[in-house]
Amino acid sequence: MSRSPSFSLKSEPSPKVDNESLHRWIVAFYVIRFDLEQGQVVEECYPAGCLSEDEELGTAFSSFPDSVSQNQNRSSIHDCIFFFRIRRRGNVDAANVLTSEIVEIERDTPQKSATNGKVLQVLSNHKSGDDSRFLYGFVFNRQRHDERLKRGGEQKSVVILSHSPFSSVFRPLLQIMGPLFFDIGKKALEHIAAYVSLWPPPVPGKLMELPIGNATLKVNLPPVQSLPLDEKKMLEESASLMVPLLATNQSIPLGLFHEADLFGIFRGILLQLWVLWELVLVGEPVLIIAPTPPQCCEAVAGLVSLVAPLLCSIDFRPYFTIHDPEFAHLNSLQDGGTFPPMILGVTNLFFLKALRNFPHIVSVGSPVANSSRANVVSGSSSGRPTGRLEGLGVQQLSLRKFSPSSLLNAVKLRRDGPLGLMTEHKEAVWTTYGATTKPDTSILNRLVDAGTLARVEESMSVVNNEILRRHFLELTTNFLSPFGPYFKINTPPEGSSPFVDPPPLPPFKAEEFLHTLAARGPGKFLSKRMRSNWLDLYRRFLKGKNFMPWFSRRRAVAEQEQHRLWKQARLKTDIHQFLSKMSELEVVDSFNAIERHLLGELQKSGTSGQDSMKSCQKLQEDLQAVFSVLPKDMQQLLLLNPERAALVQET
Repeated sequence: MSRSPSFSLKSEPSPKVDNESLHRWIVAFYVIRFDLEQGQVVEECYPAGCLSEDEELGTAFSSFPDSVSQNQNRSSIHDCIFFFRIRRRGNVDAANVLTSEIVEIERDTPQKSATNGKVLQVLSNHKSGDDSRFLYGFVFNRQRHDERLKRGGEQKSVVILSHSPFSSVFRPLLQIMGPLFFDIGKKALEHIAAYVSLWPPPVPGKLMELPIGNATLKVNLPPVQSLPLDEKKMLEESASLMVPLLATNQSIPLGLFHEADLFGIFRGILLQLWVLWELVLVGEPVLIIAPTPPQCCEAVAGLVSLVAPLLCSIDFRPYFTIHDPEFAHLNSLQDGGTFPPMILGVTNLFFLKALRNFPHIVSVGSPVANSSRANVVSGSSSGRPTGRLEGLGVQQLSLRKFSPSSLLNAVKLRRDGPLGLMTEHKEAVWTTYGATTKPDTSILNRLVDAGTLARVEESMSVVNNEILRRHFLELTTNFLSPFGPYFKINTPPEGSSPFVDPPPLPPFKAEEFLHTLAARGPGKFLSKRMRSNWLDLYRRFLKGKNFMPWFSRRRAVAEQEQHRLWKQARLKTDIHQFLSKMSELEVVDSFNAIERHLLGELQKSGTSGQDSMKSCQKLQEDLQAVFSVLPKDMQQLLLLNPERAALVQET
């Protein structure tokens, strides 16, 4: 891949990088070389000391294409971009780290790698209770063919590590940073770090313009409700940023990895997209195998994005290798064990034997012919050769007719199972899952044939992705719509006092929900697209790993919005107009409620600024007004509490 000819570093940025500002986006930059004797060798790390030895080891092993799955490439230079997700390990700073669900791992086997010429050896028994964080690594890998070198060439990877899965930012950044490093060396890391440290803080769900040299990255960040987030404190802090379930602005991405090329990577198995949508929806374990890391990454990202705007809470690994310590755990589940809910992207065919009992296996992509560095700049990461659609044309997908050869191929594919990929790569889905949702043939018939020109294919892929993404967004939104009443916000009724506590949101009981839904039906949109056992899909969803995190976050958003509306009403309401109409009991209840609201605002006043101070002042005036109409004996009783006396007597 070559950088755009128009790109330059502009003026020299300040050599002093603000690490705090840099870490809002990036944990570290790594440059890793594959050495014949030592294995993976860390050549550069900027800033230094950001990862534990275990994390450096995981980064090193995840930053190179699996040799088992690669075809021989005889071109002089071959570049590719992919990304991985590994669990944080060892003694690292816990600040600003997102959390996710844990799978218990034990590592008893030493593994080796090298850092700055020194071999790393890691031996640990790791338990799951203390390590619930992830790192995302975005990799620019260059394979250079040179007969003068050992093994006829070398491999080197430039890696961006981040706490955030912002692929829409880091992929284009790598297209600049990767070639720049191979041009000017370590200075490239310092230059890019200086520019990134000048970026504004990331704002989820927004279109951001991020300057880099004389270029500007214009990127849509995924909305906060699609980002992995489990800690209650962080949930409460971010709830105010979340957008409603149905966004009115369609230009705002509604899920993680919204830029994934759905059509490009799944074009050979488009009829199976509805099965895959259900598998991700209910949190089933899915193994994706592809010929190259970019292809398996694109497929994993595509599946995660397929269920937007639902928060995908199951673990996902865009590029997973046998060196990951969690492989040993998965490999031990063969004897009747249940695989954890996850989406696993692999290229090594050894996984087909090691994880032969994986319940759902998806094969995507096609072996890439010999290619040059220009491949990385294409709009699609699916890795497919350009040209006409292979096999069935898209327009005929829903009108497929019987033929003896197609029947024989289908029988052979089922008979051989996934192990047939060991001899020939084919795009297919192996699963015993009985899907409830029927493929929408009207959507398939709207997809456009890409033609023969690469530029035409790229533009048509954009059109087809928009068609597919809008359909599955509508499908997921309609599926989630029956939960809407549990997020219904109560505003203060006109003429009633907003000084009392708002009513709680409706309680959720699974069996009661299913009973009500069975009586009401799925609605017109779903009834046309689902079979008669549609209620079973809701049962599986309620039991799966995606439901409760999504439901809890939606409730948190609704509760915070209700709190905001009632607070706003209290600030605008003159309490004197209610006092004359209140009974003595209602006056006492109002006093207690206002006192609670005031104490809550006083706790936040030190960090919430001017708005909180105004709210405190208004609530204190209201508290004094209510206190003044209470009977004298009750006033005297209330004043026995020094803290309360201070609230009603201060001006």
